[in-house]
Amino acid sequence: MDRLAPFFEQFTLSARMFYSGAFCGISPNLDEQVGYLHVLKKGTLTITRPNARPIVVDTPSIVFLPRPHQHRLHASEDDGTELVCATVEFGTGMLNPLTASFPEPFVTPLDALPELAPTLQLLFSESSSDLPGRQTALDHLFEYVLVLLFRSAMNAHLVDSGVLLGLSDPRLSKAIEAMHKHPETSWSLEELAQRAGMSRARFAAHFRKIVGITPFDYLTSWRLGIAQTMLRKGNSLKLIATAIGYTNATALTRVFTQRLGMSPSNWLAHSRTNETQSHR
Repeated sequence: MDRLAPFFEQFTLSARMFYSGAFCGISPNLDEQVGYLHVLKKGTLTITRPNARPIVVDTPSIVFLPRPHQHRLHASEDDGTELVCATVEFGTGMLNPLTASFPEPFVTPLDALPELAPTLQLLFSESSSDLPGRQTALDHLFEYVLVLLFRSAMNAHLVDSGVLLGLSDPRLSKAIEAMHKHPETSWSLEELAQRAGMSRARFAAHFRKIVGITPFDYLTSWRLGIAQTMLRKGNSLKLIATAIGYTNATALTRVFTQRLGMSPSNWLAHSRTNETQSHR
């Protein structure tokens, strides 16, 4: 089974290049409604965020901000800084456990990702061209870069915890894949532990150590992430509840509100408002 396939089936990945070339000075505050992927080709880049220490990147690197956060980019005129930037939406504003695996921001040198080199070369080449279809080509290249980044983070253990690390664990991955494939099942701890070939106590402790949350917290997040996707597609709460293992719409609404702080209908209205603002 493709361990990443369930995420791409449930959450739509899209990227849009918005800047490429030499960079100096200070960018405006970048939108809080989407994620960002910055690829530093050369020079020095400083990233500032409210109430956080500045991050200085002085080697060619990928800077991934998977969740909506306000930030600014700074560069000196003397550094010859060049970069390519894209906005990223992969269930933005939704419970996507895959992006939740990454720290904010995630910074890694390009040298640590040799498997991305051919694609990044295409990205840099296309960004410096003026060929027909350039924007579309760059958007899709950024999406491919993200897929490769997720794959590398899982296979090379580039993250310290989260579902990507869990999926790289031969035992835990079997239980996680079962939850992904059958969210409607009333899973017990014993059943999940059996999938992993472990005792209940050992499975629960190991899952929390690797993924960072309990198996049932993860299952709830996965279910509610699916619920958010289905809400945006116009599905009824009754249908959604049945699809993800809740007895009725009332039970789903209760859990949804407890976890997200608003009802499904309020969340959907808020999500659509943010989506409209981010595309202006």
